Amino acid sequence: MVYSFYTIAKPAQGLYKEKGSKFLSFAYPIQNEHSIKDILPKLKKEYFDARHHCFAYALGPEAKIYKAHDDGEPNHSAGTPILGQLRAKNLTNVLIVVVRYFGGVKLGVGGLVQAYKQAAEEALKQATIVEVEMTKEVTVSFTYAQMAEVMNAIKKFELHIVSQIFEEQCQINAELKCKQENAFYHYMAQLQHKGIQIMNQKL
Repeated sequence: MVYSFYTIAKPAQGLYKEKGSKFLSFAYPIQNEHSIKDILPKLKKEYFDARHHCFAYALGPEAKIYKAHDDGEPNHSAGTPILGQLRAKNLTNVLIVVVRYFGGVKLGVGGLVQAYKQAAEEALKQATIVEVEMTKEVTVSFTYAQMAEVMNAIKKFELHIVSQIFEEQCQINAELKCKQENAFYHYMAQLQHKGIQIMNQKL
């Protein structure tokens, strides 16, 4: 079970030069593939005179969704080494684009692999890597008289309250850290005989 993953906090840029060629690298935090469709066209428009716009991305807590694109470079000489840097640093929900300006000297497949790898690494060196804890939403239903017990449980398991209704019958929607899930449900099961109900729970 994966309880957290690593990504980057905000966009970052890098630069690598080799035999006259310039490799501009851009790293972006992303949430889905739709984000990529917004980013790539803007970069291609801004750097319209570049020969190649190669990229790779990984998505999901276990980085099971991924893609590497060579954009005209020899197969696996650009996108694959970029993706390799994401995997080497155990990052996901990240897109890296490397824009190449050809300098007149061919680098060969081996040279290209090294250049795109280094360019991707340069962008990641400038990035702030953060750990994101996975959460799930739970709903707690209780009476006003049971408020103290519920709030104690929320504090004990560090739930983040998303919304709340305080009436005769109260309800709190909160985010629960997945690593706390089993312990939280076990704790709350002891309160259910008092009428406190947990919805969206693991059965």
